[in-house]
Order: sequence, then C-alpha cells, then structure tokens
Amino acid sequence: MTARRLLLLGALAAVTVLVGAVGGIITAPAIPTWYAHLAKPSFNPPSGVFAPVWTTLYILMAVAAWRVVLKTGWASKELALYGIQLALNLAWSFLFFGRHDPGAALLDLGALWLVIATTLVAFWARDRLAGLLFVPYLAWVSFAGALNAAVWFLNR
Repeated sequence: MTARRLLLLGALAAVTVLVGAVGGIITAPAIPTWYAHLAKPSFNPPSGVFAPVWTTLYILMAVAAWRVVLKTGWASKELALYGIQLALNLAWSFLFFGRHDPGAALLDLGALWLVIATTLVAFWARDRLAGLLFVPYLAWVSFAGALNAAVWFLNR
C-alpha cells in the first residue's frame, strides 16, 4: 500500500472516529443520570456493548469510504452521502442524549437509516466490498431504531 493510500485511509478514519468521539462526549454525561432513569425495553443491551459495537462500525465505515474514495475521488455523490450520514449520526447523539428528546432522535434515526441504505447502495455500485462493509451499520441502526422507539414509547 502506498503512503498516499495509507494517508487517505488515516484521514477518513480520523474524521469518522472524530464524529464518534464527539457523539461519545455528548452521550457520556447522560448515561449515569438521565438515561439510567429511563424505562427501557427487555431487549436493551448492557451498556458495555455500545462502545465496542460503535468502534467496530466506525472502522468499517471508514474503510468502506476509503475504498470508494480511491475509485471516485473526494468530490463524489458517494462521499456526499457519507458526510450526510455522519452528520445525522452525530445529530442523533445530540438529540437523544444531549437534548433528552427520544422522539426527535427517532425522526433523525429514520432519516439516518434512509441515508445509510442509500449510501450502501451507492457504495455497492462502486465497490461491492465497500457496500458490504455498510451492512452491519444498517443492521445496527435498524436495531437502534427499535430500541429508540421503545424508549420513546415507554417514557412519553
């Protein structure tokens, strides 16, 4: 692998992980306070599951984007979709944990799901492995949607 390709992967990983880190900074204070007191559904995973799952997903997302950037360059519809889904991902953390608004977060999650699915299809068209790397993310956000909806319903 050339130094340029490695640098490109590092840049995409840094941006993607930065979004996750900012989301984590927004989320962390609410976990032991607001979130701990919410009614949650029986399928709510233990708290220790979220960080490793999200870390893995962010790495898969960055690798997928990297594979696509190698084929399209930075100025592509695929990378625009990638940026939009990152923004919606971060917005969810702000809405759910920062503003304590599961209803608004659920609306954001619906938009996020649609953009992830669109990004997956667009990535698949450029690079099948890149598309496949987005499948776990879409699956997790689908689960997160059910969890978010249940939390909203149980606490309204």
